Amino acid sequence: MTRKELRALIEEVQRCKSELASVEVKAAQGGTPKRLYEALSALSNSPGGGVILFGMDEEKAFSLVNVGNSQRLIEEVTHTASSEMQPALRPRFTIDEIDGNTVVTAEIDEVPAAQKPCYYKNIGLPKGSFIRVGNTNRQMTDYEVFGYLSSQGQPRYDEELVANATLDDLNNDLISAYLDRIKQHRQRARFLNDPREEVLARLHIAGRDNKTVRPTLAGLLMFGKYPQEFFPQLRITYVHYYGTSLDEKAPSGARFLDDRVFEGPIPEMIDQAEKYILGAMRKSALIEGMFRRDIYEYPQEALREALANAVAHRDYSQYVRGSYIQVRMFADRLEVQSPGGLHGNVTVENIEIEHSTRNACLMRMMEDMHIVENRGSGISAMLGAMREANLEPPRFNDRRASFLVTFLNHTLMSPEAIAWLNQFARYPLEDRQRIALVYLRNHGQITNEEYRRLSRVDAATAGQDLRMLVQTGLIAQRSVGRGTYYTLAMSSELLLQMVFPEDEKCILDYALGHGSIGNVECRKLLGINQDRAHYLLNKLCKLKQLKPEGSGRWRRYTVV
Repeated sequence: MTRKELRALIEEVQRCKSELASVEVKAAQGGTPKRLYEALSALSNSPGGGVILFGMDEEKAFSLVNVGNSQRLIEEVTHTASSEMQPALRPRFTIDEIDGNTVVTAEIDEVPAAQKPCYYKNIGLPKGSFIRVGNTNRQMTDYEVFGYLSSQGQPRYDEELVANATLDDLNNDLISAYLDRIKQHRQRARFLNDPREEVLARLHIAGRDNKTVRPTLAGLLMFGKYPQEFFPQLRITYVHYYGTSLDEKAPSGARFLDDRVFEGPIPEMIDQAEKYILGAMRKSALIEGMFRRDIYEYPQEALREALANAVAHRDYSQYVRGSYIQVRMFADRLEVQSPGGLHGNVTVENIEIEHSTRNACLMRMMEDMHIVENRGSGISAMLGAMREANLEPPRFNDRRASFLVTFLNHTLMSPEAIAWLNQFARYPLEDRQRIALVYLRNHGQITNEEYRRLSRVDAATAGQDLRMLVQTGLIAQRSVGRGTYYTLAMSSELLLQMVFPEDEKCILDYALGHGSIGNVECRKLLGINQDRAHYLLNKLCKLKQLKPEGSGRWRRYTVV
C-alpha cells in the first residue's frame, strides 16, 4: 500500500464514520491491541483479505491518534501473525505520519481455500476461527468451520446408504429410463449389461448394507418414490411476500400472499417448482404477428438454473439435512437460498469461471438427465437470460451457512432511465458505461466485480472503464484496494431532483387508470428506487396533482 492509498483509506473511513467490510480500525495508543488474532483470522478468511489500520480511534469519531511505538507494534503483530496463527500469515506494513500522528497499516492476504479456516492456535478450532460479517468480526460456528474443512476434499454424503430404505423405495420406471438414456451415450460401458444390482452399485444409485441393498442418498433423491419419507426437509419451499421485506403486511394483515412446498424426486420437484413460480409471476404480453408471447417478470431460464443449481450444489451433510431450499418472491426481487456455502475454490468473484462439485454422484445423475450441465455453464446461462431481458445480473451472496441468489425485477434501461442519461450525451461514453451510470443511479455504488458482471468484460477493461468515468467527473472512487467502490459524483439530493415531465405524466396516468398509486407501483412503473419514487409522489402532492391517503407503507395517492 502506498502512502497515497493509505491516506485515501483514512479519508474513506472518516467519511463513512465506520469501519469498512475489509478494514479493521485500532487505536494502539497504549501498545499492541489485545485479541488481535480475531481480526487476523477474520480478514484472512475473507475474500480478498483486508487491512488493519492502527492509529485511529473509533470512540473519538475515527480521529487520528498517535501509535505509541510503531516499531514494537509491527514486531508484535508480525509475531502473532506468523507464529500464533494457523496457517502463518505474512502482513505487509505501511507507516505514515499525518498531522503529527503516526499511523500504521497491516495488509492481510486471504489464505488459500485449501488452508481455511485460518485460526488462533492457542485456542484451536472452532473457537479460534473468526469470520468478517459486515464491518465486524464474529466467531465461526461449528458448521462454518466444517464447511471450510469439507471443501478441502471431496465430500461423499450423496453416496451414503439410506438407513431403513430398500430398493422397493425406488421407482423402477425412473431407473429404467435413466439406464436407457446413459446406454445411448456410454455405449462402451459394458458394465451396464451386468445384473441390475451390480449396475446400480457401480452408478452409486444403491449399495449393499450387509445382506440388504439400500439406495444411496443421491439415488433416493433422483429416483425415489417419495424421498421426503426419509428426509422431510430435502424439498423446495416457496413463499410470496406482499411487500419488499419479511414483515411488511398486506392491507388484509397477511404477511405473505402464497406459500407452497414442492416434494418428490428431484426432476419432478424442480419441474413443479418452476411451473408454479412462473405462474405466480407478473407477465406482460408481446404480440408477434398472429401469436401472443408471455414475457415473465423473471426469465424462465434464469429461474430454472437457480433451482437446479440449488438442488445440485446444496450441502447434504448431517449438519443441514434438516434445512430446505427456500424460494422467496418479494415485490421487487426473487430470492433462491440453499443450505451450505460455495464449495472448493469457487468464490462469488470467480463463480463464472471456476467449477467445483460438492455432490459428484448426484451431479453426474442430474447431468445425465440433462437437468444441469456439469461444465459450470449454469451461472453464465443465468447472466445471459437476465441480460437478454434487460434486467440486472443476479446477485450472489455466500453466507457460508447458505448461498443466496437474488434476481431484481426493475428494468435497467427504462424510458425514464434513458431520459436521465440524455444529460450526459456530450460525454464520449461506451454503452456499457451508460448502463453502469444507470446502475449507480439505482443502487448508489458499484464495484469492479459488479461492473464486470453487468457489462461482461474482464477485470482490466472494467478498471479502465471506471477510471475513465472518474476522469470525466461523473463518478468518484471510494476507498482503495479490495474495498474500492465507486459512486456518482453528484449529490443524492441533486439526483432526486432531476425530474422529467414524462415521469409525472406516467404517474398521473397510472393513478387515473387504476384509481390510485403507491410507492411500489411507482417504482415498478418508472424503474426507479424507493427514495426517488417518494420524492416524485410528494412533489406531485405539493403541486396539488395528487392527494395522499393513509400513512406509512399503506399510503396511496389519488388524482385531485
